[in-house]
Amino acid sequence: MDSSQRVRAILSFVQAADAGSFAAAGRVLGITSAAVSKNVASLEKALGVRLMNRTTRSLKLTDEGGAFLRQARVALEALDAAIDTIAAQRVSPSGRVRISTSWAFGREQLMPVLPGLLSRYPALSVEVDFEDRVVDLVREGYDFAIRGGNIPDSTLVSRPIFHLNLVLVASPAYLASHGVPQAPHQLRAHRLIARRFLNGRISPWSFGAEDGSIVMFDPAEAAVLTLSAPEAVVRAACDSVGIAQVGVHLAWEHLRSGELKIVLHRYHQPGNYEMVMQYPHRALLAPRVQATLDYLQEAFSEDKRLHVPRDALDAYVA
Repeated sequence: MDSSQRVRAILSFVQAADAGSFAAAGRVLGITSAAVSKNVASLEKALGVRLMNRTTRSLKLTDEGGAFLRQARVALEALDAAIDTIAAQRVSPSGRVRISTSWAFGREQLMPVLPGLLSRYPALSVEVDFEDRVVDLVREGYDFAIRGGNIPDSTLVSRPIFHLNLVLVASPAYLASHGVPQAPHQLRAHRLIARRFLNGRISPWSFGAEDGSIVMFDPAEAAVLTLSAPEAVVRAACDSVGIAQVGVHLAWEHLRSGELKIVLHRYHQPGNYEMVMQYPHRALLAPRVQATLDYLQEAFSEDKRLHVPRDALDAYVA
């Protein structure tokens, strides 16, 4: 089969599977039912497997036919997206974009840049859900999510935004009252603020040992306050409740103002965390989604709070 015959045969197969009969598929494609049957038979011959079992009243996919149908849909969607992409070069992206993000990042980083996005693309509309749970993008109908942490390998595409460094912080008033810890083991004598994830796990603190190994510390051992929201952890540290582990991007303005100081900077490990934009794998993205992703990536790259060099933190150590 040449390329044009292959495309006609695949279209005939997909339409027949969707419509349930060769006659219905022929009406959609504007050809006879006999032509649809011939195209499907040619495709089966080329593949060397039966894709459909036919009766006088119905069509039923074989296991091989079901697998082929799923792959054929991906290919046809890619062709449609290619056409949309070319057409989009002549018009501004339009339509609704659905985003899932956390409360903290959504309020502090995403919200300030959305007016610029909507100004650049007036035909766009944006719907944002602020929640800290991990959503199912496909099932719940999101175009993409902004997520932070240890991002697991998955079928989703991850576009990095920034490396999410962690620091231990406390207010000057707390440190004046309780002293500045000089080694990780001294934390057990301090008042600590722990972060609990939605799955109930307490976020551990990591320290480098003299032999180069990593030692994990559970702050729950000495926690006087346990919170699930990272911005609440920062607020509690500013209010002199105790020592907390927070993302640099959340603490940066408080460090610069003097509300917070960094402790155990020599020992504390910043973690292997990142913030990413994740979306389902597709050969080509819809123009409205592509334009939004590109705009946000550019805007986030200019946010200095997200890209503080680790050596710049030395100036804020207690």
